[in-house]
Amino acid sequence: MKYRKLGGLILILLSVAGPAAVRAAEEPAVKPLTLQECVVRAIKHNLGVAVQVITTRQADLSVAQAGEKFLPTLSFDLYRDEQNSSSYSWMDASDISSTKSDSLSSKITQNMPLGGTVAFGLSSGSYKSNARFQTINPYYSGQLSFDWTQPLLRDFGWGTSRKDIVIARNANAIAENDLTSTLIHTVYAVEQAYWELVYQIRSLEVQRQSLKLAEDLLEKSRKEVAIGTLAPKEILSSQAEVASRRADILQSEMMVKDSADALRGLLAFDLEGEGGAIIPADTPGFAASEISLEQALAAARARRPDLQSAGISVKSREVDYTYAKNQMLPSLNLTARYWSPGLSGDRILYMDDNPLTGIIIGKIAGGSREALTDALRLKYTNWSLALSLDIPLNTVLTRAAAAQARAGLELETARMKEREQAAVLEVRAAHRAVRTDYERVGAYRAASELAAQKLEAEEAKMKVGLSDSFKVLQYQRDLAASRTAELRSLIDYTLSLRKLDKATGATLDKWNITLADAR
Repeated sequence: MKYRKLGGLILILLSVAGPAAVRAAEEPAVKPLTLQECVVRAIKHNLGVAVQVITTRQADLSVAQAGEKFLPTLSFDLYRDEQNSSSYSWMDASDISSTKSDSLSSKITQNMPLGGTVAFGLSSGSYKSNARFQTINPYYSGQLSFDWTQPLLRDFGWGTSRKDIVIARNANAIAENDLTSTLIHTVYAVEQAYWELVYQIRSLEVQRQSLKLAEDLLEKSRKEVAIGTLAPKEILSSQAEVASRRADILQSEMMVKDSADALRGLLAFDLEGEGGAIIPADTPGFAASEISLEQALAAARARRPDLQSAGISVKSREVDYTYAKNQMLPSLNLTARYWSPGLSGDRILYMDDNPLTGIIIGKIAGGSREALTDALRLKYTNWSLALSLDIPLNTVLTRAAAAQARAGLELETARMKEREQAAVLEVRAAHRAVRTDYERVGAYRAASELAAQKLEAEEAKMKVGLSDSFKVLQYQRDLAASRTAELRSLIDYTLSLRKLDKATGATLDKWNITLADAR
């Protein structure tokens, strides 16, 4: 009985606590987020960053692929042949003329830095026939060979042979700069969305405070109407102002949600449902910037990834132009060959040492090993040297490829200068905005303090009957507008500092972010 009561009590508790626990689990926890936490999450989960990281990996693989040009190539060839035909002469064979041959060769080829190629080859073969009067049958061959081909005009040189590698490395560097630029823009977008959310939340608080002041004034007016010290029509302005400020709050609440969604999207939060509320934990600071315009311009020239990419693009076009000019030269190639043959086989002994007798009296056996041994020992040395000249008419009659490459170089140079000019204008505007927004904060703070003092004075005058609710409501609205403008100027100044960091390329350094963090 005792355990039954205990079990019943547990069931009652579970029935009460169960739905509440489920609701608590379904409701997302509200956790204040610092700006640093938002930046870290964006670097790890932002989709734009993820796309650029994959692009950078592809560029890394392109560099590796281009470098494979100087990896050696190993090739093997296996050949077997058997031929049978009727004998057309008693000197050829008795009935059927038959031959069998086999060969196996291997070669390793290496591209050289100056544009040439070197190849080492080793081959072995055998040949057997039923023809009459053979002195060696079957016989075995072996050969060691060395081939070197070197361009002397077209395709000659370290830069020409490594063109694809240089271009791939430059493209990889540009991809890394693009990743850096993506990180900078992502961090700035997070900062912008974060501080915009801070502004909307605080602006909503200011409007709620303003609504509270209007409601208090309306309540005070109603009491005065009730006791007969105020005419009923005097509260109409208070009622209208309360309704207007409630409408403003509805608009501000929507703006808070929109700003939270913008930040949630940058942080790759779930956008399907409403999601948990994002509560900013940081507050904007207010400290004067010490960086001068000259320092900002120097930092931009040294750090901005788009300027670095522009310089790299010019270098790539210079490589293309140099290569195009090289391709206009005639093709003059030097070819050198050295080879060492070897030969062995079964030597057939004829009567009187005369194969025409057709009488075989013995055989001295030989194998393929002896042929390969003679080849490897360089028993028989042979060499050849050749020069070949090829003059394509297209390089004589037209220089379109070189002209096109030169135009590409001029285009990239112009684009680089255009980017430098745009960067200077962006830095100047950002630096100017920092100074202006800093002064705006001070001006709006003073205006806000004066608005508060005016409201206090008008409320004091109203208490002694020298003012009315209409003027007090107007001063309340002026105070709310001044506080909102002060908050807006403070947020603008904070974003101006971050925009100056973006313009000078210092954003990642300020946050101590590296490309490895994104990867």
